[in-house]
Amino acid sequence: MRAVDWRRSKFTKLIVEPQTELDIMDDEAIVTVEKELDRVVSKLEQLHEIASAEIGDVASLMSELVNVLGNAGQMLVTTLNTGTQMNAPGTGSTDDPMDDTVNMQVETEPAAPQRLTESQMEIIREAISKCNVRVQKLSTEHRDSHGSVSKIGKAIDRNFSSDFSSTMRVDALQDEDNLMLLNKAIAKHYCRQGMDDVARTLIKECKMSDSDAQDVFDSEREFAEIYNIWKQIQKRDLTEALVWAVRHSSQLLERHSLIEFRLHRMRFMQLVSYGLESQHEAILYARNNFQKFAVRYEHDIANLMASFIYLPGGLEKTPYKIFLAQEMWTELSFTFLKDACQLLGISINSALSVVVNAGCTALPALLNIKQVMQSRQVLTMWNGCDELPIEIDLQPEFRFHSIFACPILRQQTTEDNPPKKLTCGHVISNDALHKLSNGHILKCPYCPVEQNAEEAVRIYF
Repeated sequence: MRAVDWRRSKFTKLIVEPQTELDIMDDEAIVTVEKELDRVVSKLEQLHEIASAEIGDVASLMSELVNVLGNAGQMLVTTLNTGTQMNAPGTGSTDDPMDDTVNMQVETEPAAPQRLTESQMEIIREAISKCNVRVQKLSTEHRDSHGSVSKIGKAIDRNFSSDFSSTMRVDALQDEDNLMLLNKAIAKHYCRQGMDDVARTLIKECKMSDSDAQDVFDSEREFAEIYNIWKQIQKRDLTEALVWAVRHSSQLLERHSLIEFRLHRMRFMQLVSYGLESQHEAILYARNNFQKFAVRYEHDIANLMASFIYLPGGLEKTPYKIFLAQEMWTELSFTFLKDACQLLGISINSALSVVVNAGCTALPALLNIKQVMQSRQVLTMWNGCDELPIEIDLQPEFRFHSIFACPILRQQTTEDNPPKKLTCGHVISNDALHKLSNGHILKCPYCPVEQNAEEAVRIYF
């Protein structure tokens, strides 16, 4: 997207100056929401401390209640056993004519269980009452916290705009070609993630042509392989990554890439970490794979060999423990992803993710400028076709074209009009170079150096 040429001073003054006021308003809105958030966080921390204390008290009461009930049950069992032993058959007097009758009554009519004492009942009632009070208190305080949490959402709605319709082009997707381009971008994104089934379902339901569908899978097939290897590295499986690195070894060496050595280094340390039983295998691996790196990484390889000293005690408490950390594997996976994509000439991020992330970055500035235009009644200056009314400061990962503007012609350079560096070091556009040249002779517009125009070199920003 190109920025409109704002050389007309009255429009520049009209648009640029209010931006500062809007930036101040945004900062104030952020501060307001942060204060509300800090208030809620502080209240929740207090609630957590109170709840911990109350729950501890309830647990103590329940423990006391269990002890009381346990003592009562033990007393009851003791009483029943004592009564049964006194009236058991054969224990009565031989002279008692009612001896058989008593035995029959003991067997058919056991003694009634003894009730809890009044003091035990009082302890139980008090424990239950205190538990109910504390639970009710916790419930009330938890219910009050809901109102504080809801205030954060209200503060966000009050201080920030939630209506993005002013920056939308509702007619963009009414064109069938544009809609199909969007479907292709989504399908390619799924292919990059290895979700081919989802991509095929989307292609089928949107009735994409066979040629477009084939282009989706052909363009993302290489990245799908890289993405799968990336996920395996994060799971500490280097099998396919090493196969890929060996296959592209010569290309990686030409680009002075570190990824092949780092993969072999990690595999070597993985074998060493298995202990003494893998020592022989680790030595053979080092002999077979470190030879071609001996000159460039001689010091690193020597340090790796020293790890055998720590094998009897393990690597957990040694300088080599870093190779056991997940952070090292995560870094290795992203290094592989970056180098592999550069080698194959493909983007790390899908077109869909780049567009979404860049759009989110540009959205605040677009909302601000739209608000200014509406207040100044200059909405006709908004050209929604292929350019924006202001420069959007995107991160370097979102820049895919030259950002150099020719200081002579005041035009942004393009692929057809690239920037050229003169022998004196100054840079102008290719069009300016031809316009200032007199045959093969060019005089630099910034210094008096005369030079051959054909010696200018194209540069990239």
